[in-house]
Amino acid sequence: MDELTHVQSVVTFAWWMVLAMSMLLYIVLDGADLGAGVFSLFVRNPHERGAIMSAMAGTWDANETWLVVGGGVLFGTFPFVYGSLFSYLMVPLALALWGIITRAVSLEFRHLAEERWQRFSDFAFGASSLAVAFFGGMAFGAVLQGFPLTHTSGEVPTYVGGALRFISPFSVWTGIAAVIAVTLAGVLFVRWRFERDEPIRYHAEQWGEVLFYLGLAAVVITLVFSASIFPWAAGKWFGPDWWIWALVLLAVVVAAFKMRTAFRRHHDFSAILWLNLAIAIMAVALMATVYPWLVPGTWTLYAGATPAVSLFTFTLTMGGFFPVMLMYNAYQFWVFRARISALAANH
Repeated sequence: MDELTHVQSVVTFAWWMVLAMSMLLYIVLDGADLGAGVFSLFVRNPHERGAIMSAMAGTWDANETWLVVGGGVLFGTFPFVYGSLFSYLMVPLALALWGIITRAVSLEFRHLAEERWQRFSDFAFGASSLAVAFFGGMAFGAVLQGFPLTHTSGEVPTYVGGALRFISPFSVWTGIAAVIAVTLAGVLFVRWRFERDEPIRYHAEQWGEVLFYLGLAAVVITLVFSASIFPWAAGKWFGPDWWIWALVLLAVVVAAFKMRTAFRRHHDFSAILWLNLAIAIMAVALMATVYPWLVPGTWTLYAGATPAVSLFTFTLTMGGFFPVMLMYNAYQFWVFRARISALAANH
């Protein structure tokens, strides 16, 4: 809320980038876990369902840490945004949190349960993965729509609106699109982690063919929907620099088709990398589109930044944390890189 100096504005911008990076890493890493959970709802073999859980047993908790990191950055750097945004998104975030907790319980305790409770655990794992993806996607769409604030002189702006204001045709659509995206990532994850002669890989291959086209359609629908209801998006996309945005869209399509080619050739890890590249390009394009807004039409990143003393204290405290997190993630994936089979569910 205070006026920022040039140096403070640069630091604020840098933390905005870190916030975006944290959320991107969560979407890329835990998104594959969520998608594998959604896919598991349609897997009939209980050992294969258990093996899907085993495939992420060594890494899922670190993947979810990036969501906590993103929340911490939002709280530490943009506290005014944090306070009003969480009031606005109380319902979808609570439902997503329920899903995260349920997934964790299912992952940790499935192997200790009796057979009939294992079936319940499998369903809870899949349903909660679906809930996290859908309500997380709804929350994302609701953020892009913005929300009303109080404007009392001398007081911090707070959210004014009902608990269900986040529901709209656009936010429902972004929830559906998020489910499509994570399920595609989950199918690629299953293909990568299972032995090449496992039947579940052929099941995942069939899903991948359908989800590829659903994913492309979801991108197109989201772009058209956004351009029709958000003037700030249409103004940039169809302005004088329209050709840059056209090149960005072309890059996304090329990465998507490269992913599909690698998928068909059974280059499983390459397919994951191509999909993640497409997601990263779209994330950067989104940031360029919404800048300087943190919440379009509601908060700019500079208006929502913390006072200067807290800003630099937070930077000194947290600055070295992110390289450690990245190295930890990389080490985990290296340790648990081997393929598995359905026997992995037997513990």
